[in-house]
Amino acid sequence: MLALSFGVRAIFGGVVEPLSDELFGGSIGVFSLSIAIQNLVWGLAQPSFGMVADKFGDRRALWLGFMCYVLGMMVCALGTTPLVQHFGAGVLVGMGVSGTAFGIVLAVVGRAAPEDKRSYYLGITSAMGSAGQVVMPLMASWLTEWLDWRLMIIVITGALLPIAMCIPFLRVNESPLSSSAEYAPVTQTVRSAFGHPSYLLLNMGFFVCGFHLAFITAHLPNYVQHFCVSSASPDELRALGLQALALAGLANIFGTLLASQLGMLFPKPYVLSAIYVLRALVILIFISQPVTPASVMIFALVMGGLWLSTVPLTSALVLTMFGSRAMGTLFGLVFLSHQLGGFFGVWLGGALFDRYASYDQVWYLSIILGVLSAIAHLLVQERPAPPKGLAYDG
Repeated sequence: MLALSFGVRAIFGGVVEPLSDELFGGSIGVFSLSIAIQNLVWGLAQPSFGMVADKFGDRRALWLGFMCYVLGMMVCALGTTPLVQHFGAGVLVGMGVSGTAFGIVLAVVGRAAPEDKRSYYLGITSAMGSAGQVVMPLMASWLTEWLDWRLMIIVITGALLPIAMCIPFLRVNESPLSSSAEYAPVTQTVRSAFGHPSYLLLNMGFFVCGFHLAFITAHLPNYVQHFCVSSASPDELRALGLQALALAGLANIFGTLLASQLGMLFPKPYVLSAIYVLRALVILIFISQPVTPASVMIFALVMGGLWLSTVPLTSALVLTMFGSRAMGTLFGLVFLSHQLGGFFGVWLGGALFDRYASYDQVWYLSIILGVLSAIAHLLVQERPAPPKGLAYDG
């Protein structure tokens, strides 16, 4: 499920240019806003999907997300106006990813995994989710050689259908936490979590993670097409950008597994801090050199190793602080911060490129945010939060 859900959303960077050329006169800002809305809605909807999963059962949340995802992809493929694209590729796809990706699935795994190995199993799950980012951009790149962008999206939408076959086989929480003794009111949950300084720092750090990942996913193909020093055609360069995203997904499998193992050996906040420092350094080196096909693939390989390595560590810290009962809700709130960062990363990328024909400002902002996030994680305390009315089990 994670492979398909996460993989399908990775194809949008490959359609920014052709969709914008056909519908919006070549301005990428309009569809960049659609993808930014997608990231924002993904985050805004995550706490709600988490509460549905915690209170009414995981399968109901997963089915709702699946239906939104398929409908949103079809609206994107058939839409011709900015408003329709914002609704389809933005709102509906954002809700679809929210209901089928990390927030819900990691909560299922977190409840099932033994406490001493949670970060390991969460790492495996996150890494396998990246398999979709390996396959789907490559498939999209291949399909665009034979089909226009609309038909390509329709075909890719069909890849979501196996999710419907997976949901009935998941061993999920179908015993709703319905009584007041078992499930604290949402206002009490939020108040308790946001009164914990380390939880606030995790939110700040995950904002930066979302900014980095969403900006690169949405704009790397366009960046390569316009700034790569090569004799290849624009279509070939855009395909190279998609292939780079696929390589990042492949590297992420190993990077996430490594990070989850390191999280069992060293304090998780320190591992997270190191990841953000390395991200800032990798970006600085990449933009300081001429952009070539080789440098693009090296950047994708190294950055991919740092891609989703933050997810199992961050989710494990939430479990450590608050236990698994309200995991869906509380990780959903952290993920909201992640997607707020994603919104600004994608939107600023498109808006500044349209104005200055450059991504330099966003690259440098990414470096600054990476350093600030590294500092914030050094202050995170890896220990259970003092109970304030929440139903803890940790």
